[in-house]
Amino acid sequence: MWSWICRGAYKLCSGSSAPRSPPCRATKPSPGCGVGAKSGQSHGQRLLRSGSPAAGMWRWSLHKKLERDPARSPTLVRILLRELEKAESEDLRHVIIPLLHTLMYVLTKATGIPEELYRRTYAFCTRLLTLPAPYCTVALDCAIRLKTEAAVPGTLYQRTVIAEQNLMSELYPYQERVFLFVDPELVSASVCTALLLEIQAAQGQQTPEACMRHVVSHALQAALGEACHVGALHQKLQASPRRTLERYFHAVVAAVEQVASEGSPSRAGHLERLEEIYCSLLGPAAAARGHRAGDPTQDRPPSTPLPSPYITFHLWTDEEQLWKELLLFLRPQSQPRLSADLEALDLQGFRPDRDMARVSVLSTDSGIERDLPLGPEELPAPGSPELERVGLQRKGGVKKRAWPPDLLMPAGWAGPSGLHRRTGRPGSDGELLPGVSRLHTARVLVLGDDRMLGRLAQAYHRLRKRETQKFCLTPRLSLQLYYIPVLGPQQSTTSGQLELGELAELAVFLGRADPWYESTVNTLCAAIHKLAEMPPSLDTSRAVDPFILDGITYYVRMGTHPVYFQIYMVKIFFSDPSQDPVEDVFLTELKAKIQDSKSPKDGFSPRRRGVAESLGAELSMCYQKALLSHRPREVTVSLRSTGLVLKTIPTGDTEVAGTPLCPAAAAPVTDHTCLHVSVTEVIKSSNLAGRSFSTVTNTFRTANIQIHSQDQRPLTLTLDKDSRRTFKDVIRFQVAPCPEPSSETQKSKPSWLSSHGQQPMETTKAQPRPLRMPINTFSGIIQ
Repeated sequence: MWSWICRGAYKLCSGSSAPRSPPCRATKPSPGCGVGAKSGQSHGQRLLRSGSPAAGMWRWSLHKKLERDPARSPTLVRILLRELEKAESEDLRHVIIPLLHTLMYVLTKATGIPEELYRRTYAFCTRLLTLPAPYCTVALDCAIRLKTEAAVPGTLYQRTVIAEQNLMSELYPYQERVFLFVDPELVSASVCTALLLEIQAAQGQQTPEACMRHVVSHALQAALGEACHVGALHQKLQASPRRTLERYFHAVVAAVEQVASEGSPSRAGHLERLEEIYCSLLGPAAAARGHRAGDPTQDRPPSTPLPSPYITFHLWTDEEQLWKELLLFLRPQSQPRLSADLEALDLQGFRPDRDMARVSVLSTDSGIERDLPLGPEELPAPGSPELERVGLQRKGGVKKRAWPPDLLMPAGWAGPSGLHRRTGRPGSDGELLPGVSRLHTARVLVLGDDRMLGRLAQAYHRLRKRETQKFCLTPRLSLQLYYIPVLGPQQSTTSGQLELGELAELAVFLGRADPWYESTVNTLCAAIHKLAEMPPSLDTSRAVDPFILDGITYYVRMGTHPVYFQIYMVKIFFSDPSQDPVEDVFLTELKAKIQDSKSPKDGFSPRRRGVAESLGAELSMCYQKALLSHRPREVTVSLRSTGLVLKTIPTGDTEVAGTPLCPAAAAPVTDHTCLHVSVTEVIKSSNLAGRSFSTVTNTFRTANIQIHSQDQRPLTLTLDKDSRRTFKDVIRFQVAPCPEPSSETQKSKPSWLSSHGQQPMETTKAQPRPLRMPINTFSGIIQ
């Protein structure tokens, strides 16, 4: 498989315009071929404009070409920028976001980019701010990162590696981790083994020492450009012991972050500081040779790769596994055990019915700051103007929740003044980067179908509900959710090809909403199964070029724009009165069918009395019809039915319609925050031959619905197409949008008299906010 992928990548880069010809032998590409070829440029342009799944392969081949030949980075940036400007002039909006993400990924890894290209790219992003969402939101995100990278080249690479590899740095204390969850009952063992082996093979070469070498080397190359003696620098870093390597690593990080923290950073001062580090590392003589002649020892200097993020592989076998892994991620590396507040949660057995924590406590002081005891470090100088100003300031009369000491970050993590800004973190004056409020980022990636997403929705609901009881994760952790569809082998078609269909409706919807998600993520489904069919290679010593891992890495790094899906709550009542009602949540589908009922064929005529009554059950439905005007309209209807399906994902060709300039994959997607109900009704008709029965399917949209079996015939409910989540002997159930757990305790204003003291005012009740689960894509929903 990998040889086929490499041949296809080289073929795309070399500009072959005959896609049906057999691939050539995999050979090392010559320096003249590659991204600069006009035919390769036009081929990639056609792939992007057509929305072909091969566009994802084209993206991967460009990035691999950059890793093999980093000197061609400016040429690749010019080509991508020229294509972006051309797409803007021709109003080909569906091409802009894929090209912009590809360009930003190249700029993160590249060195030696001229300032002129940074200015042109930044100006292009600012022009996109006038477009509607998601183009303006993606452009704003790129413009912010471009401004930082243009001021201090190499900043994006350095921060990415430090955060993803959890390299400890006081100046940049952010940490990220990718949690890959797979349900072993839904995904075959061969797929799990293949993914685990690929991750281990790639991460076996990404030791902390290797990552620190990459950071030092990339920062020096980005600042010095052609004056950097790359070959000698790599040799010196390879021969340096860990203690020396850490010293240079912290020196480089300090030089980059301190300049980036300035309001108007000086590139001259930044260059001078890194030149000192460079001369200290190589010595004055070697540094001088590098300034005069570059790197004459090698025709092509060694490249500095961008390591893949640290990924942990998990088989999802425990309902509380996600919560436990997030808690362990928050544990400081210097502590073998959890902090006191986390240890109190009892990892071995959670109690969901734990009493709610106090949300606020009344302050016993006067609220005036001069009445409070000040610490020695807070005392102003006698007679200073600050003394009078401090005395007149007031503090809030109601203090927010009391935070355990272990929840607060170390004081040394605040960073230098100017780099960070205050964010009002409870109980601390710590400062964080602008726009970032948490030091830890957990990127949870799930592999599977809609059944796996149903489990994720359950875990997400439990996590949010537990946060109302023990506010522990929210102030310290940013949770990002990702999804890659992986089907089981039994879901293959007659031709043997895996196609996303009924069990992956959410992935199909995301592919329609975001075409770049369709090209780069949905296409991984077939590639993962091909990887599982290959014989495993246990040799982790050789260098690997993993396509699957690169696709995952690109997705978790660039997929930062979520699509929000409404989670629905169902309350189930059973035919046995002694059995308590059950509440559960679902994300994609609820299917109800009558137990021990036969579905009649069209024109079916019963021969015996009583057969008609056994066809389906008499159901009473009460729902609020979804109207464009959003006016409430209650509908109550009774009918005989054999079953019904409630879907949250719109399906069918009528939901999406393309335009001449915008293909159907990128067309607008209708509202996906309501229920799409399909009821199979039994129709009785009379003719000369007697009575006959047929079925008809009625469809409508609603926000909530209540269904009751009037003739006491039990129903069977299945949530999210998962046979493990089946409820039998159901007599009634209610479905409504799941409320945000923090808003379930609704606050109402007490009755109070008007200013004339005559009429009491009516109480108002806050409307609970719906709970929506975000799944990250590259752009969100393209309208």
